[in-house]
Amino acid sequence: MEITLERAGMLTTVQDLGRPGHRAAGVALGGAMDPWAARVANLLVGNAETAAVLELTMTGAELIFSEEGLLAITGATFTGAPSWRPIKVRAGERVTLGAVVKGCRGYLAVAGGIAVEPVLGSASTDLRGGFGGQGGRAVRDGEVVRTRPVRRTVAEHWWLDERILPAYSESPEVRVIRGAQAEEFGESWLGAEFKVTPRSNRMGLRLSGAELIRTSAGELLSSAVAPGTIQVPPDGQPIVLMADAQTIGGYPQLAHVIGVDLPLVAQLRPGDAMRFRAIELGEAHHLMAARERALGLLREGLAGKFG
Repeated sequence: MEITLERAGMLTTVQDLGRPGHRAAGVALGGAMDPWAARVANLLVGNAETAAVLELTMTGAELIFSEEGLLAITGATFTGAPSWRPIKVRAGERVTLGAVVKGCRGYLAVAGGIAVEPVLGSASTDLRGGFGGQGGRAVRDGEVVRTRPVRRTVAEHWWLDERILPAYSESPEVRVIRGAQAEEFGESWLGAEFKVTPRSNRMGLRLSGAELIRTSAGELLSSAVAPGTIQVPPDGQPIVLMADAQTIGGYPQLAHVIGVDLPLVAQLRPGDAMRFRAIELGEAHHLMAARERALGLLREGLAGKFG
């Protein structure tokens, strides 16, 4: 099937769950900023959770489908189409996703998955490296993307119980593990409000709030960083590294956002706020295991719903 994006939106890219295993070579993990939403979108149309989807940022899109198919939209909420449920489309149908009314990034999955050539084992678009997805760049107005051929239907109307969703909010409490240099910044940052600035992107969310002052002036050796690492540059305003973040960094590491709360950060827009709460690593592992169990139950529950 071909999907024509007559209006592609502000930043629409092909993403999957990223490129694990290449960080030693300096290749970012990449992939969906909100991997939980991307995984659920695929489950809602019967795909493998690793299938490629479209990630739409801040604005919607206008799409025309060449054939009958099945799609789902998760993550951000758009006017014009329901979220967190499968949607049947007819051949030639135009689907218009309007303004984002909640969240920042939406995920559009189509039965069969978006068909692009993988690079280093992934369909994800690396905007900084210029590879993957649709030629290493955002999808343009009028461009066509293709899906892998599959015939899949749903026999009934249904949607997800919203109680399974992460606690998306415009001002979430984000749980973190203290970082290597956390003790050099005291405790005032815990519970303090930090706002997302317009200088944020897929590499990281730049925050503004009370200046974080480091008690040590010593130089640091560059060390490994990953999505979720919170660095503090010389201006004292923290940066939460995200999907396209570099693999090493020399700024002090304040903390690391736990995996189950990264979706909350990914859905924040400029002007939204967050507060940090420190937890222990064991609790983070327990929360991740619970999230995966819930996703496993959802996977089993959806297994018999497709024809």
